[in-house]
Amino acid sequence: MRTAQVSRNTAETQITVSINLDGTGVSRLDTGVGFFDHMLDQIARHGLIDLDIQAKGDLHIDAHHTVEDVGITLGQALAKAIGDKKGIRRYGHAYVPLDEALSRVVIDFSGRPGLEWQVPFTRAMIGEFDVDLAHEFFQGLVNHAAITVHVDNLRGDNAHHQCETVFKAFGRALRAAAERDPRMGEVIPSTKGSL
Repeated sequence: MRTAQVSRNTAETQITVSINLDGTGVSRLDTGVGFFDHMLDQIARHGLIDLDIQAKGDLHIDAHHTVEDVGITLGQALAKAIGDKKGIRRYGHAYVPLDEALSRVVIDFSGRPGLEWQVPFTRAMIGEFDVDLAHEFFQGLVNHAAITVHVDNLRGDNAHHQCETVFKAFGRALRAAAERDPRMGEVIPSTKGSL
C-alpha cells in the first residue's frame, strides 16, 4: 500500500493529512470550510484515494491560510506516498461534466512543479467560499507534490458546477497517473531514469 501521513503546524494552521493511493475512496475530512470539504471528497471518491484531512486554521480571518496549507500538506503527503515512481503510468487526464459545466485536468508526475490554470469562474463566491482559493489549493499542492497539472474549465455557467468538475477531474486524472502499469514493472517512466 502506498500510504503517507504528514503534519504541518504553523502560527496560522495545524494540519494532518493521511493518504492511501491504493484505497477505495473513503474520506474523513474536517477543515472547518464546508464547501472545501465537499471538494476534497470529490478527489477521494473519484480518485479512489483514501483521505483523512484534519485542519484547524485561523478561519476568524478567512479561509485562505487553511485552504492553501491543506494543499501544501496534501502535496507533501502525495509525494511521500508515490515514492520513487517506479512502475506508475506517470500521466493521467480526465474530462468531467456536471450539467452545463465541463472541465479537463491533465497530470504529469514529472518531478517538476507547474500549474496551468484556466478557470474563468462566473462569480467570485460559492456560498462563503472565495473561488480564488481553488487556485491557491492547487498551487500549494503542485509545488509540494512536484507534479505538473493543467486545469481547464472548458465551459460552465454555475460556479459550483465549474469548481466541482475541476476537483472531480483532478481525482480521476490523479488516479490514472498514479496507477501502477503492469507492463512497466519496476521501471521509472522517463528516459532520464528518474523523476
